[in-house]
Amino acid sequence: MAVAVSDFCRRAKSPAPAPEVREALALLAEDDDFRVRTLTDGEPEASPLGPFAVVDILRGTAPSLAAQRQACGFYDVARELAYVREEKTPPPAPVSDIPTFATPPRASPGAEEGDGKAGRKATKAEKAEAAVQERITPRKRATPETEADAAEALPPEGDEDLGFLRRDLPRPRGRFTRVEAPRASFMELTRLSSKPAVEGALEGAEHRFALLRNLSQRYNGSRGELTLVDVENVLRDHGLLEAFTDKERQQVIAAYSDQRGAAGRVAWTLGLSPSELQRLVSVLAVGDEVEALRERFRREALATSHLTHRLDLLGREKYLADLGIQRRFADALRKELEKLVADELPEATELHGLADAVGRKHGAPAELVFRAFERLGLADGLRKQLLAGAPHSTT
Repeated sequence: MAVAVSDFCRRAKSPAPAPEVREALALLAEDDDFRVRTLTDGEPEASPLGPFAVVDILRGTAPSLAAQRQACGFYDVARELAYVREEKTPPPAPVSDIPTFATPPRASPGAEEGDGKAGRKATKAEKAEAAVQERITPRKRATPETEADAAEALPPEGDEDLGFLRRDLPRPRGRFTRVEAPRASFMELTRLSSKPAVEGALEGAEHRFALLRNLSQRYNGSRGELTLVDVENVLRDHGLLEAFTDKERQQVIAAYSDQRGAAGRVAWTLGLSPSELQRLVSVLAVGDEVEALRERFRREALATSHLTHRLDLLGREKYLADLGIQRRFADALRKELEKLVADELPEATELHGLADAVGRKHGAPAELVFRAFERLGLADGLRKQLLAGAPHSTT
């Protein structure tokens, strides 16, 4: 019930925390549950509507009026007043058992009759106003320590319609709590009747580690938690291991090809940790194919002749480090830039102009050339040569 009211308030653009929802529901009787569900199952007729506005609507208030009260903070003020009233209301004065013989003063018959009529009218108006206020004003939930006091504060017999009886509500559930689903035994997976379920899980798994994560949420292992060995045994028993292994090989080789040999990117793409990727490559016996792919991309990175491509690769430090060629690539590019700078150095006056001249001559962005000077440690030496006017040495 609390979940339904909370969802209704969210759709009515006035989400409320779980304690406030439960506090509002405590104002209703169990017989009102079906009315709550009837209201919350439909779409809100107005907004905003909080949990106390829901109680107000169930007591006969129009949704538009309840929305106005919610918007202006009427229910918040009513709650605060209710709390202050409960905290500051003095206990009733004790009735004295000592008899008294004092005679109360008597009024004249006319005044007595007029006062009686006015008193009856005032009493009816006050009771009607108190009844309405009592219906819409939330009451502070009684704590376990004050249950006896709360029982004494209930309205007298015959006036139950002026208040709401408290009742024990169930513990929070639905989206307010999390309950783990019970996991089945490992033996369920080994049965022939479970083969279709295992085949369905294989269709959405790229590799055995993903399959393990999926099945471990629903099944226990042979010795506690489900392990990779348990999963492999299940696939072997159902005759699915060989076909799934071929699928894994294709996935791994394709990932290394797409990521140009970068193992870190491959692990991220497949949702694996580096150690899991190494173990998977070893289990699938594709280490030689993977290393051949990585060597091919190493040679391509080192042998590329276009200056812009080489300058762009220089900025991909993680990729070069993954392939294990970061130092070799940087040394080769440094030597190449020293040769290219030697032809432009005599006419250059400052480092940016030198980078611009090299970039224009070889079709590379001047900004990439200047960054390469900085990353390869050539900038300081080139600045000294430009200041000293030494045209033929770059080291």
